[in-house]
This record gives sequence, C-alpha cells and structure tokens, in this order.
Amino acid sequence: MATTIKDLEKQQRSGEELDLDKLLPWLQQHLPDIDNNPTITQFSGGASNWTYRLRFANHDIILRRAPLGKKAAGAHDMPREFYLQQKLKPHYPYVPKMIAVCEDESVLGSTFYLMERLEGIILRKNLPKIVQWDEATTKKVCYSFWDKMIELHQVDYQKEGLDSLGKGSGYIERQISGWSKRYTNAKTWNVPSGKKVIQWLEKNLPKEEKLCIIHNDFRLDNVVIDHSNPENILGVLDWELAAIGDPLMDLGNSLAYWVEEKDDFFVKSIRRQPSNIPGMLTRNEVIKYYCEKTGRQVDDFRFYRIYGLFRLAGIVQQIYYRYQKGYTKNKAFKNFWLISIYLIKTCENIIKQRK
Repeated sequence: MATTIKDLEKQQRSGEELDLDKLLPWLQQHLPDIDNNPTITQFSGGASNWTYRLRFANHDIILRRAPLGKKAAGAHDMPREFYLQQKLKPHYPYVPKMIAVCEDESVLGSTFYLMERLEGIILRKNLPKIVQWDEATTKKVCYSFWDKMIELHQVDYQKEGLDSLGKGSGYIERQISGWSKRYTNAKTWNVPSGKKVIQWLEKNLPKEEKLCIIHNDFRLDNVVIDHSNPENILGVLDWELAAIGDPLMDLGNSLAYWVEEKDDFFVKSIRRQPSNIPGMLTRNEVIKYYCEKTGRQVDDFRFYRIYGLFRLAGIVQQIYYRYQKGYTKNKAFKNFWLISIYLIKTCENIIKQRK
C-alpha cells in the first residue's frame, strides 16, 4: 500500500499562484507530450523556496522556484541547486531526477526547475497515522537515514569534478565568522548577544578539517521513505545549502534538529521530525555510530554540537528579525525570539560541560 505527502499539498497560496499562460509554453518546449490541464497543488512544508506539484494526464512532476521579493546574495539559487543535483545524481542515487531548469526570470518572476516526483513517506513532526512501525523497524529506518549521510560524505568530489560546489579549505572558520555576523546583525533587544558562544567557537576551532560534499540540511523531513520497505530511502530532498565542507559540521547541523524523548518540553514542542519516538538513536548514539562507520575519532564533539545549535539560532533569529521589522506578517514567527534564547542558553550550557 502506498502513501504520499498529499496531506501537505494544498491549493496554491494567494499571491503565489503559477502563471500558466507563461508557464505552459515553456513546459511544452521541454515536455512536448503534456496536456494543457494540470492540477496544481502547493506544498506547505518548508519556509524558503516554493514547491509545487503539477499533475498532467501523463506526467506527475515537481516545480521548485525561488520566492518573490529581495533575496540575500547566493540564496534561492535554483540553477545552482539544479546543476548540483544533476552532477551528483550519477554518484549518489538518492538525488531525484532533474528534468529541466529555467534561468529566464520573465517566465515566472524567478528562476525555477522541474524534477521527478517521488512516491513515498516524508516524516514530519509526528508519524502519519497510516505508519505503524514497531521499535525494531524504527531503529532500522534510523540507521538507514544516517547511512545516507555517511554515503554522501564518501563521494569523491574531486574525482567526480564537483570541486566548484565550495571554496576549499578554511570552511570551518568561514562558517563561524559568517554565522557570527548573521546572528549579530539580526539581534533584537529581547535575545542574548551570543558573544560568549561566538568567542568560545572562535577559540576552539578544530585543528583538523576534512572536506567532502555536505547536505547542510540533512533531516528526516528531507528524505522520502519507501512505505512498503521503510529501510529503503528513495530520495534526499532540498539541496539548496549543499556545499563542500567539513562532514562533522554537517553532522552537527543535523543534530541541532535531533530532539530526544528525554529533552525538555519546550524543545519537544518545536521539533520538526519524530526523532524522539522509540527506536530512534540518541544524539550520543548517532555520534558514536557515525564515527564507527567512518573511522573518525572525535574526543570532544562539543564544538560541532554548539556550532549546529548556534547556526540554528542564527537562522531562527533572522526569521524573527524579518517578522519584527514587518517584512513578513506570518504570525507563526511571532515567538521565534524564545527559540533564539533557548538555543543560545543551550550552547552556553554545553560549553560548561566537560569533554
């Protein structure tokens, strides 16, 4: 029995409708056999790029486009995301098949691309009602999930000609500097300065830096799972932030979202994936598993854990800053400042811990 993420597909949001008068002629150039009456739905998940499902009589595809309005330099780069996945697909089979990219903003008001739609389960905050996994099955899903990150980190980006995805050595230092500036620039009166965390990160830069392809947003809600065989992950989605970087930084980013059952009520209330259900590994178990599978030795993982949480604080605070300034009126962001406080305080608590 198959299931989908249909419950997250809704009618196109007001002001975000696709202009079929402009889009259909372009589509027909790349898919000449389509009919002219697509059913269009928009995915409610995600807070960055806009994603749509286009169902024709003989095609079922995904359209991913940048949002309207002013964009930060390097953000929402649809052609980069398209070509990155296209190049990576032969070496990492979990990338969806790319169909076509449009770099002409006059068609939809932004760049966009088309990709295949994968039929399967995407895990959100809670398991769908149709999913009835026992603890043993959940554990297998969890191991398979982390194996896909490990597999990505093993791709030889130099051999496969993927060097252009990043700037090379110095990645860790660039990330700390960049996120320190972003958090500071987005600081509002009701959140901590973050100086203690920033200074600690600057003083504790790892001596060793390895480089590989990293996803930078590797979460359970960014993978598609085979309903008939939950261990089988069909695809990894959302490659906007992918780069050449340090694999342990990638792991730290993912663990910032990884909420455990023993965590407090506040963080469990804002989790985005069911990482707390019976069968899921704890954060320490994930770190141990990753190191055993990759041969890495990390005596003190605090730097990567704190980095992931601080980066998340920067992301959250940027969103809240836009809300406070009136650049967005989405009331879901009204209390994001509380999350910023929580994340900074968590970083400070981890700093106090012994190795």
